[in-house]
Amino acid sequence: MPVTAIDRLVTFEPGALLIYLSLWVYVSLPPVLMPTRREIIEYGVWIGGLCLIALTIFYFWPNAVPPANIDWAVYPGMAFLKGVDAAGNACPSLHVATAVFSAYWLHWLLPAAGIGRTGNLISTVWCVAIAYSTLATKQHVAVDVFAGTALGLLLAWASRPQRIIARRARSEADVSYPLDARPVPESSSSIR
Repeated sequence: MPVTAIDRLVTFEPGALLIYLSLWVYVSLPPVLMPTRREIIEYGVWIGGLCLIALTIFYFWPNAVPPANIDWAVYPGMAFLKGVDAAGNACPSLHVATAVFSAYWLHWLLPAAGIGRTGNLISTVWCVAIAYSTLATKQHVAVDVFAGTALGLLLAWASRPQRIIARRARSEADVSYPLDARPVPESSSSIR
């Protein structure tokens, strides 16, 4: 994969490994917030489909990041990561695609859990940090991140769960008005 100006700006940061590994916690959050088995299965099918699309791309277009010229033995955690998660099959970044996909599902789920604004801000920062960590650990280059973002957005949009979005709208309506200050529906105000 080609190295861009963004890749030259983002230096190697061994501390980014923890953020990189935090993806596994992050993608597990949407199912934790789902009240029904049906929603959990729906999420699983869609994120599984996302992974299948990426794996199909890797099969027909194998690709890798260029060597980083870093002595990984100096960084034991990174050496372990490089051994387990070789930097092959880089584009699109599955780390970024699944993080973006999960961020959108969290965007839909968090308000119903009562932690909408704050939760969504934390979720967005966490998602961006995961994307950054893929560059800072030198597991991916910027092209991989942009392709992973596009894949995650596409599948999130295609999978947008209408039941969850409707539940979110109801939750936001409940929070927006005190019980006695709700707008009166037009049809009931015309009854004499």
